[in-house]
Amino acid sequence: MHAVILAAGRSKRIKPIEDKNFLKFLGKTLIEHQIENVRKAGFEKITVIGGAHNLAKLQKLDVQVVEQENLDEGMAGAMMSLESHIGNEPILLLSANDYLDSEAFTLIKKSAENSEAEMLMLAKKVTSYFPGGYLAVEGNKITEIVEKPGEGNEPSDMINIVLHWHKKPLEFIAKIRESQTSQDDWYEVAIDNMIKSGTLVEAVPYEGYWQALKYPWHVLELQKYFLSQIKQPKIADSAQIAETATIKGPVIIEEGVKVFDHAVVAGPAYIGKNAVIANNSLVRDSMIGENTVVGYGSEVARSHLENDVWLHTNYVGDSILCQNTALGAGTVTGNLRLDEGEIFMNIKDEKTGAQTNKFGTIIGANSRVGINASIMPGIKIGRGSFVSGGIPIAQDIPDNSFVKGKVTLEICENTRQAHKRDTL
Repeated sequence: MHAVILAAGRSKRIKPIEDKNFLKFLGKTLIEHQIENVRKAGFEKITVIGGAHNLAKLQKLDVQVVEQENLDEGMAGAMMSLESHIGNEPILLLSANDYLDSEAFTLIKKSAENSEAEMLMLAKKVTSYFPGGYLAVEGNKITEIVEKPGEGNEPSDMINIVLHWHKKPLEFIAKIRESQTSQDDWYEVAIDNMIKSGTLVEAVPYEGYWQALKYPWHVLELQKYFLSQIKQPKIADSAQIAETATIKGPVIIEEGVKVFDHAVVAGPAYIGKNAVIANNSLVRDSMIGENTVVGYGSEVARSHLENDVWLHTNYVGDSILCQNTALGAGTVTGNLRLDEGEIFMNIKDEKTGAQTNKFGTIIGANSRVGINASIMPGIKIGRGSFVSGGIPIAQDIPDNSFVKGKVTLEICENTRQAHKRDTL
């Protein structure tokens, strides 16, 4: 049985994170988790479709990798890139960036065994508007796909999740070529044309876990799910835990970790290999990457720190710090507006609500922030940037920027005297 994983996206909405396929959860990349889930469901042959920007990384995986040359063609282009690599046997198509419980794969697989449909689409009921594809249905029969209909115009409460069973993929690829459009819904147009020509396409209702990794705040939502899978504490034999340190709740502490005196790791939490949790630090509801140092007196709350991050006397809340970033002493991430309202972020030049009142910052890889900087909620600092100390950061910083602020000192004669303190 053959599964195809779509991983050619350029992660534009989630910048400055470079490639969301390689974000790590519980020590494994997202794409590795997806491959594991597919294998558990009994799919022996796996193909991953990538682009020029991530092909080298994907080729290190133990699967067949196919390049999609024209990424602007979206899922339609991905299917066409498969044409010379598959026969007309059925395939399961899934997005690397839609995370589902393993039961979803079993569900659609069993449905395929008992259905006469040419195509099956996983469908999930939603209670609030989702900016994606909606399904018009009669029973389980799909009568139409409506892409991003706008709130109030939904044909049903069922959305299309990219877990699709194609019974005859080569015939569908031929339909794609007949349905060419300049819009980004070319793939969906081809399905709609199949439906209109009388081909049976069915929805497979699904009630389990699903998280799309589309916007930056989705990283922390998906992290919550993975942390919830830690049922029992697991501490590696080679980890060094000081007698006065506190480890409580469901935590995973990997090989070579050092937790120093009076530090607290409060689960659910994951501490990656060779990380250091220094004296008087607190890590809670967070993931800490390999070789990362949570320095003296720092607090990391509900945050995602990748490998080789360095902290020292910092507060990092509801934030994402990419690989090889460092914060100077006293620098903090603001994660709550003064009015406690919804956090907004600039996504592809549009102000977009995060549907939460708590979100801190994203700092891109290989960046540095100096001492005593204050990073406002929802701010992004681009990859390869240096930010000098002592300044508030209240706007997004582009990649490869050097940021400095002006502090004006006024010096005059002191006419006041310091009073002697009473003995305590």
